[in-house]
Amino acid sequence: MLDQLSNRLQKVMKFLRGEGKITESNMSEALKMLRMALLEADVNYKVVKDFEAKIKEKALDQKVLDSLNPAQHVTKIVRDELTYILGHDAKKLEFASPSPSVFMLVGLQGSGKTTTCGKLANWVRDLQKNPLVVSIDLKRPAAQEQLKMISTQLSIPFYELSKKQMASPKKALEDVLKNAKNQNHDPLIVDTAGRLHVDEELMEELRMVKEILKPTEVIFVGDSMTGQDAVKSAQLFEEKIGLTSIILTKLDGDSRGGAALSMASVTGKPIKFVGVGEKFDKLEVFHPDRMASRILGMGDMLTLIEKAEKQADLKEAEEFAQKLRKQEFSLEDFKKQLVQLKKMGSLSQFLHMLPSGGMFKNVSNLSIDDKKIVYFEAIINSMTKNERDNPKIISGSRRARIARGSGRPASEVNQLLKQFFEMKKMMKKSQFQKLISNLPPSR
Repeated sequence: MLDQLSNRLQKVMKFLRGEGKITESNMSEALKMLRMALLEADVNYKVVKDFEAKIKEKALDQKVLDSLNPAQHVTKIVRDELTYILGHDAKKLEFASPSPSVFMLVGLQGSGKTTTCGKLANWVRDLQKNPLVVSIDLKRPAAQEQLKMISTQLSIPFYELSKKQMASPKKALEDVLKNAKNQNHDPLIVDTAGRLHVDEELMEELRMVKEILKPTEVIFVGDSMTGQDAVKSAQLFEEKIGLTSIILTKLDGDSRGGAALSMASVTGKPIKFVGVGEKFDKLEVFHPDRMASRILGMGDMLTLIEKAEKQADLKEAEEFAQKLRKQEFSLEDFKKQLVQLKKMGSLSQFLHMLPSGGMFKNVSNLSIDDKKIVYFEAIINSMTKNERDNPKIISGSRRARIARGSGRPASEVNQLLKQFFEMKKMMKKSQFQKLISNLPPSR
């Protein structure tokens, strides 16, 4: 995600580090590169203009120019300003007291609104909540069927409106709210109508829903891949009905990042969640500071740790840590960790959470296709125990036999071994061993 923007901004930072000393001349060149990177990433031009002015003002401060490492200061300034335009800090979902909370999702057709209803219901259920989902779309009955199917998949309660209720929407909304209260559902998550474009009929319908349900949150669901179109739509929804927060979908497929870097700044509303995959557990709390660090190649270790704590087997993790301390990492261990990482999500996303420099330099640059993990498992399963424990003994003839046994080409066997030895090399480094020695024992 945001690869194009990330690569361009990292080049700007590398240019400044190569200059040794920050001057008005090379800062002007860096700002020009920065401006082009942001505009090509489809970031709103007003956001770019303000961003550039703030960077210039702070970077040319005398304290920065006189410091021992001014390039590091500028990198911190850029990171802080990126965090600012992304929305300062993570904002929590608001819950009402007394219950039920009502979350009203709005947005254009095709933005992923109905799927996001399911994802959000799944997320709040993990908070020990009892959600209820309902679709209020007076023009498209199929929307109700779609949400019903999603709720069935997730085993989440769904309120189905009858044809009689659909004919009297105000009474239907009152019935939905009454049902949520009587059945102790909290929150009530409402999927609303969408169109291919904003029109007054749609806004009038949404205003009616808002007036009756008095939602705790009015959440705009925007497709990040549509860039500034999503930003403009969010502005219109804010002006016409009023928003409290934003969920950006398809961020995993957005290489440019224009919507993410413009949305909060232009609308004045926080991005609270991002969709990072098609599955219903692929909804993440949005952390502006962590996203800024990832864009600049500094990694996102906090999110990585949180995912690991949620998905990892603690006993197995401790055994693995012990092997790392003793540098006894085998191909069998490699296979187990690939399986664990697969549970945490896309491996390409995992690698992007690692810093792009230091001891992770080579690892973060590795390219692991998620689809190949199952092939790698098959390749390792085709090896003898001795080969898994001592991969250095795998000769050309052994590689050919392993390839035949796994049904994969010899080139994939070579690729697997190359990536394994690259990891082994990294694990022998003193910085990595120092990190491992500080790992706490499992509780």
